[in-house]
Parts: sequence; structure tokens; C-alpha cells
Amino acid sequence: MTAPQFPPRLDGSGRRDRLMSTLVAVGAAYRRLAEISGRRRPPVRQVDRRLQLVVEAVRTEADGVVSLRLVHPDGNPLPAWRPGAHIDLLLPSGMVRQYSLCGSPSDLSHYRIAVRRIGSASAEVHALTAGTRVTLRGPRNAFPFVAAPAYHFVAGGIGITPILPMVHRAEASGADWRLVYTGRNRESMPFLDELPAERVRIRPDTEFGIPASGAELLEEMPDGASVYCCGPMPMITGVRVDLARTGAAAVYFERFSPPPIVDGQPFRVVLRRSGLTLDVPADRSTLDVVREVLPDVPYSCRQGFCGTCEVAAEDGGRVRICVDRGPAVLEL
Repeated sequence: MTAPQFPPRLDGSGRRDRLMSTLVAVGAAYRRLAEISGRRRPPVRQVDRRLQLVVEAVRTEADGVVSLRLVHPDGNPLPAWRPGAHIDLLLPSGMVRQYSLCGSPSDLSHYRIAVRRIGSASAEVHALTAGTRVTLRGPRNAFPFVAAPAYHFVAGGIGITPILPMVHRAEASGADWRLVYTGRNRESMPFLDELPAERVRIRPDTEFGIPASGAELLEEMPDGASVYCCGPMPMITGVRVDLARTGAAAVYFERFSPPPIVDGQPFRVVLRRSGLTLDVPADRSTLDVVREVLPDVPYSCRQGFCGTCEVAAEDGGRVRICVDRGPAVLEL
């Protein structure tokens, strides 16, 4: 009878060596498969999210305010959007500006924006004519409209543009809502004829005076309402200050100017390529100081959400120089 044959017994070191050999073989096989798969996979291409549209019509909506109707040159439907969304408009001068979409989200045959003439960028928009081709990015939404049982809207002047689609969506949903719409005078306030007759309080300064506080703009607010506010910074500040005394469920706002710097500290930034070192005071942004020596540095919203002013830093990070504050070495 032949004695049974057993494999040689391995000590701990032998088992570890065999395990390591197996792992090395598996790793090598995986790398070979990955190389083959990589060769078969098509190269990744950068997605161009710009839209090439045509100005179909320009219409005067109020004193100093025009609206643009923008369409696809082939008549194709445009990307979907929700109330509160905006687009980036690339102007002929190279400047980029954000404008709220103020048409109907359910009609994707066109986009509508409205622009008040203030400064050189808005003057470029006002100079556009029907048939002009324009480049857009977006839509994007930094002012989202969240479903709620009740709303209180506050709009100041051209601040009606993101609020208008919200009002129509609230009306269609059956929610309880109110709108207070302020402006210098009725002639300067766009889209008055598109607002529902009920639940809207039109409050031009020429008839009621400049609001003394945010509380005046929060009168008749539905209980537990979500508050949406868009307009000049003093108006937004007044609403936010007095909102604590109400039963508001939430507050959302969009401003037209950079956020104020509160309790800022001075710091220093280095522009590596330019070889410059700049001192940023406690009450100014890095963007403001950088543009004094590099006036062509791009920017747009000045509020930190559009990303136009984002700059690479030496440590590999990205800095939005309109709002990010602190010492850094920038690739400028």
C-alpha cells in the first residue's frame, strides 16, 4: 500500500510568499486588461456648454429697460430651466454678465432676459439688434425656487426678472402667495402688465416714498411663508433685518452688488507670473486690488457663484478672487 502524499507543510513565511506572488500576478493581469480597455476607449472630449443663439426681438419694457428674445438659429428647443435661473451672456467686448431668465420655463422655443441700462455692459446689450448672434452659457440656478405652501415675494426694480417666473409658478401650484414690487416710479418698473391683478402690491417711490424699513415690505405676508427677495442691497438688508420678527419659514435672496465685507482683515497676495506682491486692505476684495494692476482679469457676478474670476493658486487649489479672502500665491 502506497503511503498518501501530502504537500510540504509551509511555515508562516512560506504562506506569505505564496500570497504575495498571487497578488502580484493578479495585479499584473489587471493592469494588462486596463491597458487594453484604455486603448479601445475613445478619448474624452471637453464638453462645450456654450449656446450660440440669435436675438429674435428687442422690446422696450420700461424706461431704460429692454427685453431680448433669444432663439436657436435652427429653431431647436433650448435647454430646460427653472424659476430663478440665469444665463451668462458673453458680450462683444469680452465682458461676461449674468441675466435672469424671465420668460416661461414651459416654453423652450426661446429665452427672455431684461436689462436695465446701467454702465457699459448693459449699454452693449441695449445696442444689440434683431438678427444679432450671441453666445450664452447656462442656464444655471443660484436662486432656486423651492416648493412651499406659501410665499412672500419682494422685488425691487429690475429685481422683478427672477421673481416673475416664481410668481407664475406659485399661482399655478395653488400656493398662498403675495408680491410687493417696488421701484422709482411706475414708468421704470418692467412687466407690470404681466402680473396677476390680485395679491400684488405695486409700491413706486413717487407714490409711497422710499420704504423706511424692511417691515413695510413684509406686511400681509402669509403665515409660514418662504420669502424671496431680489433687488438693491439696502432693500435686501432691510428685509433680512426685519424678517426675524416674522413667522417666515425660510428666506432666499439675490443681490445685484458684491456682498459687503464684514470684520475683514488685511492680507497679502503674490502674483507669481507678474512678479508682484499686493496688499489687500480689510475692506476690499482681492479682485478689486488685482484689477488695479491687471485690468483685463475677467470677472462677472462678483458674488462667488459664476466662477468667472476663479484663478489657480500655487498650492494646486482654485481661488475665486471676488469673495475668497486670505494670503495666497496666484498664477497671475
